Amino acid sequence: MITVVGTGTGAAPAKLLAGAELVVGGRRHLDAAAVPASAERVVLGPLAPALDVIERHLDKGARVVVLASGDPGFFGIVRVLAERFGPGALDVRPGISSVAAAFARVGVPWDDAVVVSAHGRDLRTAVNVCRAHPKVAVLTGPGAGPAELGAALGGWAAAAPSGLVAPRGGAADRYSPAPLKRVLVVASDLGTGDERVEWVPPAEAATRDWGSAVNVVLCLDESRVLGAVRTVAGPPPAPSQWALDEGEFAHRDSMITKFEVRALALARLGPRLGDLVWDVGAGSGSVAVECARLGAAVVAVEKASDGVERIRANAAAHEVDVQVVQGSAPDALAELDDPDAVFVGGGGHELPGIVAVCARRARRSVVVALAALDRVPAVRATLTDAGFDCDGVLLQSSRLAPLPGDVTRLAATNPVFLLWGVRNPVYREGVAQ
Repeated sequence: MITVVGTGTGAAPAKLLAGAELVVGGRRHLDAAAVPASAERVVLGPLAPALDVIERHLDKGARVVVLASGDPGFFGIVRVLAERFGPGALDVRPGISSVAAAFARVGVPWDDAVVVSAHGRDLRTAVNVCRAHPKVAVLTGPGAGPAELGAALGGWAAAAPSGLVAPRGGAADRYSPAPLKRVLVVASDLGTGDERVEWVPPAEAATRDWGSAVNVVLCLDESRVLGAVRTVAGPPPAPSQWALDEGEFAHRDSMITKFEVRALALARLGPRLGDLVWDVGAGSGSVAVECARLGAAVVAVEKASDGVERIRANAAAHEVDVQVVQGSAPDALAELDDPDAVFVGGGGHELPGIVAVCARRARRSVVVALAALDRVPAVRATLTDAGFDCDGVLLQSSRLAPLPGDVTRLAATNPVFLLWGVRNPVYREGVAQ
């Protein structure tokens, strides 16, 4: 039997170590524990050698204790041990997780928090979750700590990219993102005499050396830390409806992606928690808002100042975070982080060039809506040349419309071409992996 002890925010109880013949754990856990003098100690580094030592002791019927942080079944070593030895070989004694302890220190409930691990993983998923969700706990690791997280979030509302100018009379292109309302709570040395819980803006976090004592970082929108009463823990449930009626959005002169087109576009974009989506030529921002409702972090790029305000109003009305960049593509895309998926809903003769830039940067897919037949071949060729598997449809729909006398007719909407490219996994040139 392997006794897995979560140390919580303190040392492991001595009674759980009594009689152990092998004690495995991180150096700080072993140093803090009352390890029997006769027990073999293994400091956790690479897991494979430690697991081999555990197996040899189990074969001899020896008592093995594994020390871990907090709740070892929560992004912890229980998974690895269960995969190797089976759940029935484990006696797990969980402690208080660093996530629970950190939220307790700041007096905030966390049943509606999203917990994401950046320990030994790509930081971009954690960053995008923090951009999209108002209450996130990030489990950190080397190269993915408060400084790196703060730098990524600070860049979300960065200074103007080269080639764009600050607002001046409304005529020039502008990069005018609304700032992301986030604060980082950095919890270090939880449960020790050196415990620190610090509230810092992302930009400040990016400038500091945090050392190796950080347990967890909370990323919070202070205006929404309490949230609503929940029945299901974790991220909010997926919306019950998508491809919302155009009347759900403020728009100008019916200049909005119709819901039939939006439905298929969303299916091909596949927005989800942890993704970053661009909506280029966003107009009213209906696609951007819908992607945000499905959990993705979203940047909406729109050159018209009235469109920018309309997008922000629509995002606020649907209670989602959408970062709005005012400027003309492709120049306005230069300083943005690489997206998982891109929707291109505007563009004149320069559309193939815009799609080419998006295709070079997109990690997964690009979806383009076009009204002009003449531009379809060029856009399709652009996606194919960029290494995408390309497909598309012409969408023509007729909606039920009332007539006098309590009868109904069909009212045709304007036809729209929808092209999409899905990245061929063999073709990776020019894409950040």
